[in-house]
Amino acid sequence: QVQLVESGGGLVQAGGSLRLSCAASGDTVSTYHKAWFRRPPGKELEFVAFISWKGGNIYYSDSVKGRFTISRDNARDTLYLQMNGLKPEDTAVYYCAAGQTVPTYYKQNEYDRWGRGTQVTVSS
Repeated sequence: QVQLVESGGGLVQAGGSLRLSCAASGDTVSTYHKAWFRRPPGKELEFVAFISWKGGNIYYSDSVKGRFTISRDNARDTLYLQMNGLKPEDTAVYYCAAGQTVPTYYKQNEYDRWGRGTQVTVSS
């Protein structure tokens, strides 16, 4: 059974940067499509970014486009999210997700592997 473990979260001032990582252990998910989701305090889980397994297709939510960059290293079976220009509204628990078949990349129920999340807090 694969485990996804996020790291890199923390407290940062507005305008700062963080880099999240999501490492897989156990079975490989290096050929899975992957994504980042986040859950702001008191709100629903929301889509952040998607990358296909070969990296050829990348999508972002409008709220992070131009500030966040998703990438992956299949040799290390690791997913990344570079977050620049952070805003207080980016405060959330960030989750990585993986799925073999993802027809609709922004739908959480199409991913069958999830990490436990890492907290990102942006102060104003």
